[in-house]
Amino acid sequence: MNNIQKSDLSKGIKQKAHELGFNICGIAKSRTLEEHGLRLKSWIDEGMNDIMGYLARDIDKRINPESIFPGAKSLVVTGLSYYSENMQKDPRVPILSRYTYGSDYHEVIQARLEKLLAWTKGVSPGADGKPFVDSSSILEKPWGREAGLGWQGRHSVLINKEIGSFFFIGILILNIDLDYDPPFTGEYCGNCRLCMDACPTGAINDNRTVDARKCIANVTIERRGSIPDKLVPLLGRRIYGCDKCQEVCPWNKKIEIKGTPEFIINQEIAEMSIEEWKNLSRERFTRLFGETSMSRVTYEKLMGNIEDALRSDS
Repeated sequence: MNNIQKSDLSKGIKQKAHELGFNICGIAKSRTLEEHGLRLKSWIDEGMNDIMGYLARDIDKRINPESIFPGAKSLVVTGLSYYSENMQKDPRVPILSRYTYGSDYHEVIQARLEKLLAWTKGVSPGADGKPFVDSSSILEKPWGREAGLGWQGRHSVLINKEIGSFFFIGILILNIDLDYDPPFTGEYCGNCRLCMDACPTGAINDNRTVDARKCIANVTIERRGSIPDKLVPLLGRRIYGCDKCQEVCPWNKKIEIKGTPEFIINQEIAEMSIEEWKNLSRERFTRLFGETSMSRVTYEKLMGNIEDALRSDS
């Protein structure tokens, strides 16, 4: 490196990540995740990806960072908490997953990673990179473990000892060598099966994967058509996503961090009544959710989810 030593740059990147608001940050050496490719293929072969056929395409590409960013040498893996004590006020209304609160996380994290990349380029001539946020072309949770951030719980979600599992993963792939954190080798779920027992549809498998065909998060978001009839009685008023497995996780019981301001629930949404949800207009849907992660579903899909969810609770 011309202007800064590798160790200093690695420390600097982590410090800058924290200055930008990321709660956790680790650095992993780029490699091909062969073992995860085999696991992904087995999961797909069993049909557990449901209608998400894109996951079956280019598995070799998904496990090799260099295939999506030629010259990849390092992956800076960040975590940004979306945990919040502020939730919907009326316990009888249709339920939103916490990650829908506030601004679209793709844009929030992308902007921060772009700033981290710009800073890195500024102090390390020749450095270049590419940010990824919830991209199907990269396996985020395995890279979180590679970067030492935590382990995949039985519910398949990455768990960090300090901030639990209510966090988004953002990855910056760089073309420079850095000091690398040791991969996380521990496993702190022990004999706990609370997430598996609490899953309304029994979607959590014994091998830390989830059967998307049963998962409420999948059928309320990814599945464009109606929710399968056999799952409707199990929705428990959920209309977009499901947090049940994370809500019962002991690692989320004593979170002592301030929530990210951009992810605090809109007060108008928090105070909506059942009648307001039933009679949600297209215009209000666009105004309230047009700049949130919920914009990925259509108005028609959400209204169908609301009807099913309230029917399941009757």
